[in-house]
Amino acid sequence: MRSAALSLGLISGISAFRIPLSQALEQLPLADARKELVSSSGLQDQIHASNLLDRAKVLYGLAEQAIDEYNHPTRVIGSKGHLATLDYIYSTIVGLGDYYDVTNQSFPAVSGNVYESRLVLGHEVPVSARPMGLTPATKNKQPVYGQLILVSNQGCDVADYPSDLAGAIALIKRGTCPFGTKSELAGKAGALAAVVYNNEPGEMSGTLGTPSPNHVATFGLSDTDAAPFVHKLKHGKKVDSIAYIDATVDTIHTTNIIAQTKGGNPENCVMLGGHSDSVTEGPGINDDGSGTLTLLEIATQLTKYSINNCVRFAWWAAEEEGLLGSDYYVSVLSEEENLKIRLFMDYDMLASPNFAYQVYNATNAVNPVGSEELRDLYTEFYVSHGLNFSYIPFDGRSDYDGFIRNGIPGGGIATGAEGVKTEEEQMMYGGVAGDWYDPCYHQLCDNLGNLNATAWEINSKLVAHTVATYALSFEGFPARTGTNSNAMELEKRKYHGPKLLM
Repeated sequence: MRSAALSLGLISGISAFRIPLSQALEQLPLADARKELVSSSGLQDQIHASNLLDRAKVLYGLAEQAIDEYNHPTRVIGSKGHLATLDYIYSTIVGLGDYYDVTNQSFPAVSGNVYESRLVLGHEVPVSARPMGLTPATKNKQPVYGQLILVSNQGCDVADYPSDLAGAIALIKRGTCPFGTKSELAGKAGALAAVVYNNEPGEMSGTLGTPSPNHVATFGLSDTDAAPFVHKLKHGKKVDSIAYIDATVDTIHTTNIIAQTKGGNPENCVMLGGHSDSVTEGPGINDDGSGTLTLLEIATQLTKYSINNCVRFAWWAAEEEGLLGSDYYVSVLSEEENLKIRLFMDYDMLASPNFAYQVYNATNAVNPVGSEELRDLYTEFYVSHGLNFSYIPFDGRSDYDGFIRNGIPGGGIATGAEGVKTEEEQMMYGGVAGDWYDPCYHQLCDNLGNLNATAWEINSKLVAHTVATYALSFEGFPARTGTNSNAMELEKRKYHGPKLLM
């Protein structure tokens, strides 16, 4: 989740979305007459920060089940913490009675763990050096020694890799093609390891993506740390280097959990999801415990009401490994089942401590039609409550990506990850300018102390508002016409998940 703001604003003069009573009555035969028909105000009234925080305490306790294996709490896929999370979600939904049909969807997922790493260039240990996600280990999980060799251009063609790279360590500029392609070409050229340095200011947290037998141990490096070595190599000087990564890349099976209401029109489903897993480094109580638990609480409270359109909740696994769960789910949908999903809403990180109210800037011009209507529903909510909001890029960093690639309108809200809060945003939301929205993003400290209860409750009420709105009626919302996406240049995106791809 996951981006800095594109534009900021408090929009005035927009009234809150309302469903005319006549439209609701026209759809009433689809609802369960034994229960009150869902309303936005009614469902929102059931959402309380105290209930969310109680669930967070449970979730942290589940993450602690992984301490024996990982030496700290985590809910990474394959861990006891994640297995316990799945059991908690499933048992909670099943315990609600016969309101939902619940499905466990198992799928293969690539999981990577780095246990130790070190990069030495000349006599320096660059502080920004980070192993790429899904990197293999160095040979025999031992340090490798070699000259640092500069690769030409951006290292996207075989011809860019010099003949003397065999037995050396490749230094490659970021840009043009994915990191996985650079690592693979370096491996084919005989490199012992690869270092990809940033072509823009800042550090770099990337992933190699789908494993290849030709990948070599690969680090990411900031532009600043790389600059003196690039200069030396361009002037013919030698740089002795050492690379070491102890890592594993395995394929395991993990599980998506899908819960769909038995009531409501099954041909018109409002779908929403969040991911159930965390990174290896921590328990993930904000990322994405906050989204996971918001969905669980709303699914619980929705059982008090009847609905006109079906509601489908999803808890994705392996989001942190590259959106694997949501991608798999969409990939196996038939065209008929795809078209039953009127829209998908992504909820990833709703309680960041240094929060901003962020809305994905999903326009119809470059996304499936309906995405912009959903975006506007979010902004209308914030405006109606006198709250500021920020538009953020709809750039592929979370689980909506597979949906919009397959023609399903999408959108979502968030409260920020590693992006830096500006002074203007401090005026809008409070908090600390110059700090990350979530200073504990992807770290061990993403625990119970890493939640802003006020932001979490407001955003959970907004999620409830979206669910109630579309569970009641899709009047005025664009009809689905096909599964082809009008999203532009999707394959050129830098992200497919939380880590950079290129």
